[in-house]
Amino acid sequence: MVGKIGIVFALLIALMLTGIPVSIALGLTVLMFMYLLTQVPIEAVALKLFTGIEKFEIMAIPFFILAGNFLTHGGVAKRMINFATSMVGHWHGGLALAGIISCAMFALVCGSSVATVVAIGSIILPAMVKQGYPKQFGAGVIITAGSLGILMLPSIPKVIYAISTNTSIGALFVAGLFPGMLLTAMLCATTWFLARKNGYPRMKRATWAERWKAFRESIWGLLLVVIIIGGIYSGIFTATEAAAMSAVYAFFISVFVYKDMKISNTPKVLVNSAALSAMLLYIITNAVLFSFLMAHENIPQLMADWILGKELGRAGFLFFTNILLLLAGNVMEPSSIILVMAPILHPAAIRLGIDSVHFGILIDANMEVGLCHPPVGLNLYVASGISKMSITELTVAVMPWLCTMLVFLVIVTYWPGLSLWLPRAMGMM
Repeated sequence: MVGKIGIVFALLIALMLTGIPVSIALGLTVLMFMYLLTQVPIEAVALKLFTGIEKFEIMAIPFFILAGNFLTHGGVAKRMINFATSMVGHWHGGLALAGIISCAMFALVCGSSVATVVAIGSIILPAMVKQGYPKQFGAGVIITAGSLGILMLPSIPKVIYAISTNTSIGALFVAGLFPGMLLTAMLCATTWFLARKNGYPRMKRATWAERWKAFRESIWGLLLVVIIIGGIYSGIFTATEAAAMSAVYAFFISVFVYKDMKISNTPKVLVNSAALSAMLLYIITNAVLFSFLMAHENIPQLMADWILGKELGRAGFLFFTNILLLLAGNVMEPSSIILVMAPILHPAAIRLGIDSVHFGILIDANMEVGLCHPPVGLNLYVASGISKMSITELTVAVMPWLCTMLVFLVIVTYWPGLSLWLPRAMGMM
């Protein structure tokens, strides 16, 4: 057992250390192991390349990416920011709080952390600097709040986890709602405390008429939440079909309702979405090969037996999982981590009586933390492009909110009811 596992992961780590992208390293690991150390026909590998991504659920990924791009270009983010500002702008650090709430609302309909940072951060960060906030403070807020994009309702990492572990996508979507609301509240509390302590600006209190106007303007974007959850819960369509509906609806409101995006811009959005989708599907394809190798060599079950043999117990296993995923977040991006780690850790979690949906939300929360710290935290690089600040400066700036996220991770890990109550109440599991 040790020999097989050691060889597989030694090959993978060695290839990654040479600077080869994770997706290519996964594929090369499989091919080298299959050619040199097993008797599996190469035809089986070729067949797996095609059959591995034939799953209907995978179609949700390009559709959610397309929906997120339409929403980013269609003025939805701007109207959500206006509504959030009208509600909390008069509090200490009001514009920063509005940024967090806007990220949460955008995350409800988007499913991508990077898209959330781009859409909200490119608007709210310059406005905060103009009002007199330190740029580091604003960047720290947006980096961490943007990570809500993969925790709230639709989420590309959730789809990938569901495909890897055969878990209900609909239940995973709904399970992230209460944890997402709790993290939003915790990030707001941290921001309010720092803003009050440092005397950061407050805005004039909006009238109820102004709030109602801002709400009416943002309602078209928020209705997407009703379409996704209502459609899945009522059984009108599956989670994959909900993703397709999201893309169509996002196009409609961006072009014909808000009119912030011209039809002539549609080909550009489609091409950008296709490029990102192709990159993710390429990673998934190679990860499917890697999973095939592990299944053929019975590595997940052997690893599960080894972990259970250590008698860590449920609490110890969850702690071990968090440490492992946080370490992986230093060298890999979320999709790759889930595709490699989920098939290994999931069998042990199930045998310990840990619910698959709860385990998926736990992994999602770990991925959020990984997005916000170097060396491969995608949110840091996106925020660096927006703010023109160095990664080192942003790493220091993000620390108060990153510590808050680690506290949240502990809560999510050891309070399964936070994730499971809503999908159970809705009869999704």
